[in-house]
Amino acid sequence: MITKSIAIKLPRGLEARPIAELVQHASRYDASLRIKAGNATVNAKSIMGMMALTLNTGDEVMVTADGSDEEAAIIDLEGYLSGTVTGANVNG
Repeated sequence: MITKSIAIKLPRGLEARPIAELVQHASRYDASLRIKAGNATVNAKSIMGMMALTLNTGDEVMVTADGSDEEAAIIDLEGYLSGTVTGANVNG
């Protein structure tokens, strides 16, 4: 299991389209992926769960991955949330 703190650097935070893309990234992996913001923890593969978090640029989240491809999953989600992976600049 890997847990990492990640700052959201997408220009407009996580609105509907970036959430959908984040869920697509998360769904590529067999690992269980959870995102914690404040007191709420949701499945990163759930659009409704992710939308409930209402995340903005500059917010910090804790991402936990647990499974055979957990390291790759954390790297991918960190890249997406920090705006450095393809598809991450959809708001800009």
